[in-house]
Amino acid sequence: MKLRDFLIGVATGLATAVIIKEASAKVSPYAPAGQVLENIKKEFKKEAPIDGSWIYMKTEDFSNGIITTPVYRGGISRMHEGEMQTFEFAADARSGVVVELVEV
Repeated sequence: MKLRDFLIGVATGLATAVIIKEASAKVSPYAPAGQVLENIKKEFKKEAPIDGSWIYMKTEDFSNGIITTPVYRGGISRMHEGEMQTFEFAADARSGVVVELVEV
């Protein structure tokens, strides 16, 4: 095998990998669940330290009576003024905006 043939193969493989990565990013219209959770945690940390958090990585439909949108479900727990607070949330899977927040 000639070096030229080898380099052409490597270049073709890299180009294909880049194209596939770009195409797969366009196919999935949802924000990564981990990034959504990190953004929500960042907002909660402004008020008090967080003890725990979780997010369900698969989307589910959420309806407010008018519109149905895909959401990620998750939760946050923290100590605030000596008491444990636990919150559950639903965040829009496309934008990451919290559409429901309930203290349990």
